[in-house]
Amino acid sequence: MWEFQLKTKAFLMNEGTIQAHIENKVATITFFHPASNSFPSDLLNRLIETINRMNNDKQVNIIVLKSEGTKAFCAGASFDELLNVKTLEEGKQFFSGFANLINTMRKSSKLIIGRVQGKSVGGGVGIIAATDYCFATEAADFKLSELSIGIGAFVIAPALERKIGISALSEMSIDATNWKTAYWAKEKGLFARVFENTNEMDEAVEILANKLANYNPDALKEWKKTLWNNTDHWDKLLYKNAEKSGELVLSEFTKNALKKFKLK
Repeated sequence: MWEFQLKTKAFLMNEGTIQAHIENKVATITFFHPASNSFPSDLLNRLIETINRMNNDKQVNIIVLKSEGTKAFCAGASFDELLNVKTLEEGKQFFSGFANLINTMRKSSKLIIGRVQGKSVGGGVGIIAATDYCFATEAADFKLSELSIGIGAFVIAPALERKIGISALSEMSIDATNWKTAYWAKEKGLFARVFENTNEMDEAVEILANKLANYNPDALKEWKKTLWNNTDHWDKLLYKNAEKSGELVLSEFTKNALKKFKLK
């Protein structure tokens, strides 16, 4: 078994980690941050680096992506960093983080299996949508709250539309303050399977990952291309959408909404 760990001093000196290990041609990548597994930019960049490293490793045929802990899967981008965006360029750079991650997952030649144990918001939902096959527990509720603070889920919208369609995307994004259930997500195609607990989910993840890892890697690579056909334009689209979000986050409406949110 091959293993490494990356530690980073995240924003405001909170620690976050990216861990990865390879066993039986399956690379398991685990991310962690004390703020509900959210992603400061440095930690997000390290996740991207790790996925790229696993993608280029000949020992790896399959990637499993998961977060640490028993509660939240991912709270999206760092709220503290969002509050500190002051210019259009800073806004574009901030929102480009998840654009980089989604494009990295999309362009990886390895199938990526998601393992979701808890709630997700914003960019965390985008991560789920960018996996190729995703398992979840009943606790894996999620929402897109962006419209409620004056912006929109523009960067992750293409990934979600690809998975669940424009109708379901419209429903979950317009009803921005209410949680959607894991079973709603399964019905719409975001999750492939939903389990009562993490033990059952982890057993299913291991079985599928080990089975796929022994398939013809060339066939897996070509099938990944097929699954992501007609998405090459995302290299430009997601960054254009990041700029749109970066502009909106500077509005007085959003500044005031973020101040109110911080006081809760």
